[in-house]
Amino acid sequence: MSHRGEAEEYIQQRKLERYGRLLEVGQLITSEMNFDVLFPLVIEHANSIMDTEASSIFLIDVKTQELRSLVSSDLKGSEIRIPSSLGIAGWVFQHMTHTVVNDASGDPRFSATVDAKTGFHTRNILCVPLVTRQKACIGTLQALNKRQGAFTDDDVETLTFLSNYATVALENSRLYEDLKAMNKAKDRAISHLSHELKTPLALISAAIGAASAKLANIGLSGLEGNIAMAERNVRRLLLLQEEIDGIMNEKTAEYRAMISRLVEDAFHLVESRKGTGTGAFEGALALVSDYIGSIYRTDRESTERISAPELLHDTCEACRMAMGERKVEIAEDVTDAGEITGDRDALKKVLEGVLRNAVENTPDEGKVEVRARLEHTRLVIEIRDRGTGITPENQKLIFTGFFHTQDTDHYSTKTPYAFNAGGSGADLLRAKVFSERYGFSIDFESTRCAFIPEDTDECPGRISRCTHDRWQCLASGTTFSVAIPR
Repeated sequence: MSHRGEAEEYIQQRKLERYGRLLEVGQLITSEMNFDVLFPLVIEHANSIMDTEASSIFLIDVKTQELRSLVSSDLKGSEIRIPSSLGIAGWVFQHMTHTVVNDASGDPRFSATVDAKTGFHTRNILCVPLVTRQKACIGTLQALNKRQGAFTDDDVETLTFLSNYATVALENSRLYEDLKAMNKAKDRAISHLSHELKTPLALISAAIGAASAKLANIGLSGLEGNIAMAERNVRRLLLLQEEIDGIMNEKTAEYRAMISRLVEDAFHLVESRKGTGTGAFEGALALVSDYIGSIYRTDRESTERISAPELLHDTCEACRMAMGERKVEIAEDVTDAGEITGDRDALKKVLEGVLRNAVENTPDEGKVEVRARLEHTRLVIEIRDRGTGITPENQKLIFTGFFHTQDTDHYSTKTPYAFNAGGSGADLLRAKVFSERYGFSIDFESTRCAFIPEDTDECPGRISRCTHDRWQCLASGTTFSVAIPR
């Protein structure tokens, strides 16, 4: 065999070895669901296969339109954010195509911003886009500083294969994280609904007992069948409630699928019994259905001219009265809000619910600010609390309905407006439902207190009792924005 033939055979053998490694790495990467494990894994194998000093993954933050480094061996674990149009990574993201830069300092697209922040000196770059099956670019994968020679077409092919594996793994990991978050929200919702059933059922049971005793005292007959039927159904609801509690405590896969049906059956049963009882019994039954109906229902459907300063001031005053002994300042800046057209009852419920949530998440000696400003054709109302803030995980679920940021046991003994009362989460679900129904928008931003990063961590509830830097109480918190067309 000639020297040329031997060289070609050697090249083909190297390609086969690389493809074999890519297949192994692809299987390894796409089987990993954990974010914290996945991306160091991609970086490690990218450096190994590409024979580079460093590699980086940048993902798009849709909200800020920035590219942020998730994991990067050249960034030493610190997060870097850059505009989505900046540098080689920005160019690749915008154009959704790869690029090879074998002289970084001589390329006009290259930005030294990241190097300046990390102290890493970039000589050459191979950057490929991360493109999903829906043809959407979600970020970039970069190989930096090839150890021997310049990047070649074979390198482009190899990193592109690796980026396809990384993109699939990323999508799977995000779906898995979303599924975990949904399961968490579902668990809390069902736990809450189970808890909320206890009080109405106790009232119903007591009402039946009182009605039965009164009927016996006055010697009135003919209602024994109705009383017996009511007692049987209350016992059935109580058994359902106990079973739900048991399922939530066990949380086995077999029983989890039954929970939603059990809760749904309980509410259907209560609804079917409305109109069959009398007096307190009927009122107690109404508590359950009204609780659900209040989320979606307004007292009336009407559109009118509304003085925004008056509506906001009345909402703040009602909150000050309702929160009792809480030491939370409510500051108003609403005098220039002007007039709007809308459903007064719906807007009142939304503002009251958001303001109550703000107070419940603010420790005593804290502050809630209510502001309103005119922006062209809309009025923007901001309710900002200097409270504990919402964890990033819970932020994804805040409008999902019946979601509260504390476990049921943490808030179940607390009254509305108490610190960390938590509530049912129905206020924000109602706000989202009403925003879609009446044509306004609602959004929020939140920063979690650095000293209680998890939702299981607890704040002492009063700023003067905080053992950490109390100025942090002014750095954390949540701002809800309600934008109403004028």
